[in-house]
Amino acid sequence: MKPSLWSQFTGHEAGRLVQFIKYGICGGIATAVDMFLFYLAAAVMFPALKGDDPAVTHLGLPAADLADGSRAINAMVDSAIAFIFSNLTAYILNVKWVFKSGRHKRATEIGLFYAVSGISLLVGSAVVFCLINYLHVKTTYAYVSKVFVSLMINYAARKYLIFKG
Repeated sequence: MKPSLWSQFTGHEAGRLVQFIKYGICGGIATAVDMFLFYLAAAVMFPALKGDDPAVTHLGLPAADLADGSRAINAMVDSAIAFIFSNLTAYILNVKWVFKSGRHKRATEIGLFYAVSGISLLVGSAVVFCLINYLHVKTTYAYVSKVFVSLMINYAARKYLIFKG
């Protein structure tokens, strides 16, 4: 007997579509954490925003007059800082709501989770660097591209390699 839609959303047993929706919700929360910390770091720690960036013009965040190469490196550092905390958020939400833990021992599972996320961060950071440094894309648009690339890599690896489907 197929679980009700409500029980699919409140438990671990869910069809593929409901599971992906739940994953998307968790990803949205983790992305919000990531964005908050990325822009906080870009504003006060490692400047990465130019005056015409949407985060500056719409949110009033401080801009820095940097060469694209420096801005790209700072954006990667800011992204790495945000990654640590947003990935912890994602792990907790995924284990509690989306996927079944237990394919691996807990330490291995966490290690794999961070390793896969680290790979997606590296790929996404390379996208950020190339978009900013070579194509002169605004930091915010490069960041959104990184989020999309990471989402696709992470979902596939978490579903098929780390957790029990």
